[in-house]
Amino acid sequence: MPFTKCSSGVFLPDDLELLQRVFDRLCQERRLRLKDGEQREYLACEVIEAFQNGFVGETELWQSLSIGPNSAA
Repeated sequence: MPFTKCSSGVFLPDDLELLQRVFDRLCQERRLRLKDGEQREYLACEVIEAFQNGFVGETELWQSLSIGPNSAA
């Protein structure tokens, strides 16, 4: 997940693991594959931005960006 273009903070290992899990779940939900690099990069930035804006729990972070019927987005 490319953090350098959208992040100005430092992330702890646990935070990185959480961000990766949410990112992977959202990629699966949106059916994004490795070849969808630009979309995945944009999504990675969205995940980081939401995390930095206070969505620090895994479920709330996922729900803030999810496009599914059980999401808050």
